[in-house]
Amino acid sequence: MIDPVDRLLERLDYRFDDPRVLEEALTHRSVSECNNERLEFLGDSILNFVIASELFFLKQDASEGALSRLRASLVNRETLAEIGRALDLGDCLRLGSGEKKSGGRRRDSILSDSVESILGAVYMDGGYAPCRDLILRLYAERLRSLPEAQELKDPKTRLQEYLQSSRHNLPSYEVIEVSGKAHQQIFDVECRVDGVEAVTRGSAGNRRRAEQIAAKAMLETLLAGETEQ
Repeated sequence: MIDPVDRLLERLDYRFDDPRVLEEALTHRSVSECNNERLEFLGDSILNFVIASELFFLKQDASEGALSRLRASLVNRETLAEIGRALDLGDCLRLGSGEKKSGGRRRDSILSDSVESILGAVYMDGGYAPCRDLILRLYAERLRSLPEAQELKDPKTRLQEYLQSSRHNLPSYEVIEVSGKAHQQIFDVECRVDGVEAVTRGSAGNRRRAEQIAAKAMLETLLAGETEQ
């Protein structure tokens, strides 16, 4: 059986001159004071710069706002967690017993932070060029299939703009239920619009995300109603 760390190195296509840097990058703060938080800070900064630079040249007609939305969509927690899962990074992490028991290897926040710490570790071990090359490999498909900037506006913003353009009142959001344990809560949120019979609902691990899901469902409902008319 292939060791998880060896499999990770194969997928990164990078070999560390100093294995201790990689060990630090894979160590969560629940294990030791010598953990990956400083490398995460460094990796986050490099990632933002490299992605901003690529977008600047790939989208030469895009405004500053459009570039910012594109970058945010590429470096946010959800995208980084997806990259972490594709690397099977969770299997390599050193976590405290509490984090292990609570599913830390699968948690978006831990996976996304760990991807950034890996990038910081590659920079510390090999310098800027290998780190940039790694980022471009990890993001190759996403950079080839960039969405239009308008598509990246969050659902709440798009719903608000739609309602304003059609002279409707703005939507309201209400938390209907909060369930689950303290560290794994699920928020159920309803979205309503005055004069619209439909009520949509969203469920997620935080209120903001649940509101976004409910807003997306409401916008889709309103647009479907237009099509039927």
